[in-house]
Amino acid sequence: MSTKNSPPGTLSPQLSRRHFLQASSALVALPFFTTPGHAASESVEPVAQEKGTERVVHTCSTFDCGGKCDIRAHVQDGVVTRISTRPDDALDPQMPVMRACVRGRGYRKFVYHPDRLKYPMKRVGKRGEGKFERISWDEATTLIADKLKSITAKYGPASRYMHVGTATSGGTFSGNAMAQRLLNMTGGYLASYHSVSMGNTAAATPYTYGIAASGNSLDTLLDTKLVILWGHNPTETIFGHTNHFFQQMKQNGTRFIIVDPRYSDTVSSLADQWIPLLPTTDNALMDAMMYVIITEKLHDEAFIRRHTLGFDEDSMPAGVPENESLVAYLTGAKDGVRKTPEWAERITHVPAQTIRQLARDYANTKPAALIQGWGPQRHNCGERTARGSTLLATITGNVGIKGGWAAGYGGCANRKFCVGPEMPDNPVKAQISVMNWMQAADDASKVTPQDGLKGAEKLESNIRLLFSLAGNYLTNQNPDLRQAARLLEDESKIEFIVASDLFMTPSAKYADLLLPETSFMERWNIGETWGTGSYLVLSEKLIEPEFERRSDYQWLREVAAKLGIEKEFSQGRDEKAWIEHIWEQTRLAMPDENLPDFATLQKTRQHLFKSEPYIAFEDNIRDPENHPFPTPSGKIEIFSQRLYDMHHPEIPALSHYVPAHEGPEDPLSEKYPLQMITWKGKNRANSTQYANPWLQEVQTQKLWINPQDAEKRGIRQGDEVRIHNDRGVSIVPAEVTPRIIPGVVAMQAGAWWQPDAQGVDRGGCANVLSSARITALAKGNSHQTMLVEVAKA
Repeated sequence: MSTKNSPPGTLSPQLSRRHFLQASSALVALPFFTTPGHAASESVEPVAQEKGTERVVHTCSTFDCGGKCDIRAHVQDGVVTRISTRPDDALDPQMPVMRACVRGRGYRKFVYHPDRLKYPMKRVGKRGEGKFERISWDEATTLIADKLKSITAKYGPASRYMHVGTATSGGTFSGNAMAQRLLNMTGGYLASYHSVSMGNTAAATPYTYGIAASGNSLDTLLDTKLVILWGHNPTETIFGHTNHFFQQMKQNGTRFIIVDPRYSDTVSSLADQWIPLLPTTDNALMDAMMYVIITEKLHDEAFIRRHTLGFDEDSMPAGVPENESLVAYLTGAKDGVRKTPEWAERITHVPAQTIRQLARDYANTKPAALIQGWGPQRHNCGERTARGSTLLATITGNVGIKGGWAAGYGGCANRKFCVGPEMPDNPVKAQISVMNWMQAADDASKVTPQDGLKGAEKLESNIRLLFSLAGNYLTNQNPDLRQAARLLEDESKIEFIVASDLFMTPSAKYADLLLPETSFMERWNIGETWGTGSYLVLSEKLIEPEFERRSDYQWLREVAAKLGIEKEFSQGRDEKAWIEHIWEQTRLAMPDENLPDFATLQKTRQHLFKSEPYIAFEDNIRDPENHPFPTPSGKIEIFSQRLYDMHHPEIPALSHYVPAHEGPEDPLSEKYPLQMITWKGKNRANSTQYANPWLQEVQTQKLWINPQDAEKRGIRQGDEVRIHNDRGVSIVPAEVTPRIIPGVVAMQAGAWWQPDAQGVDRGGCANVLSSARITALAKGNSHQTMLVEVAKA
């Protein structure tokens, strides 16, 4: 069988399913994907090589994935026949671009999947039934234009809402951005804030340091003696080029300790020690570590005296009552409870001696890096956990030094981005947290400044028109999604929903108008990295869309024409022209970076920023008089007066342990005794690529349960189990494994919701069980905090 005659979506003879799965296993075993003995190449590879009629194009995806790994698309006769990746010897060690991971290797099967949406469609059944009829693009864009006019005229522009859509957030140009541009040019819309991924820690970290970005570039850690990864799982999430540096550090002798309730692949590949704890008890472990460090005089006293506020009673701000300092809290001066390792053991289930040794190792190893992942901050105590890690880094003097890490948010301030398309101001000044959208759709009067409303005292209207572009949040990633489904089914609430996607996702079934989007292979973009990555990759249009698929920008441009603003909206640019414009504007904004012109970029394909090693807060520590921290005191604030003045029990001025709602100390645990957590797996980014059959075979959806908990419930390996609480039920097979600790169960995040006739989920979608409770400080998501019971189905 020749490749040329293979129908789209079939396996290429160059890459069978068996070989794909074998490659997947190899990628897990070798997280940073280099071959010993090959020298790094400093030269730029040719863009595309002609091999007969085949082009090999260096590109990247622009899905919600931060690696921007090196994809080599083999294009022949207008078809991508296979995907390879960069050669082993084409690595720039100063800013390594990752070889294609298991997701990257599977993109061709995803793009050519026969179940992709093909035509614009209008709903004909009830919302959620998934019944649609095909219509023309002219009908679709006319309907959108007419609804924009009529709903805006009736309720005002604040009735229009753009929902979270992250599946294109890896690129500088997206339908979401251009839809916002269109809405701003026609009166505005109700905007949202807060990142579901890391918004809680980004909101909490500035109360210690004044700003959120608190991470170094990873090349500053190569000589670090100890790294503590706290709820950080880069081997499975494949987080940019992180694994390259971590593996290099491992070879250099760095010791890795991993704190996580689950024995993840990161534990397997990196850890010298695994310390499991009960979810939501992180602050108790941190408190006990600080108790040991301070009572054994292992803290960096000179650093603390020079740079911090609130360590002890002598360093407290004026006017605060006594016994509010860190030392007073840890020694029980106010509440009579010393925060000893024995105290923490009862809460965390981590042995007291393990806590002592962890504290001593961290304090005595110079330098050391405590790097926190984003999983712990997705609990309703996540803001406290984020700040707790900054206090540990501070009292050990690991802030602002090479080889250390300031903890907290961990984003790197030296990253470079494209400027993006020009965005007119939004005339609607009110903003809601993304966690408020259901309230705003149900009864806008429920959304107050105390609940997260910004820029206004009240909302002018309920949400009446909703765009969900490149997003599966509505009824899949949304916490308590059954509540969301009930709201969406009520057509007296939101009157018109436009969804654009590649597949008939669970969220797409709730659209009134469903549009077939293009994949990254079918449009132009520029890929941008996450984490501490610092490079840009051209994502070229490789193939023409099949059937009647259009990019969001194409149909938005047609809507703009029917609203009479096409000229102003598009500025006469097609998609490629916008990418060229954005690149040239970025060149002007970064004159010192020597970015090539766009014509050259089409040959070089990528630009690596040759940044110097970056250490967060280095200037603040080196010269505090001329570089004070951007906090009210100009110092690192162990005690935050701003938080103290909020008088909120869940937002302590000192970040310390407070029992979490639906945590192990909640009375609800009598009814639902198991804490459930989720993790981001290697085979998909959130729910993107769930429909890829190759990647479903890479990792099947199961519930991890400890043998002790399984035995109590009569559950054996492979049994169908019923996971339930008051919010919902999900049935999946059981994975009985000691890789999850007793009292905790775990399931991979992002599986599609598949309710049966009784409403029971059969897809393993954890969000039928998760809570829509918002966090106290950031007004963010806490969907990792959920109590459940498990029984044999």
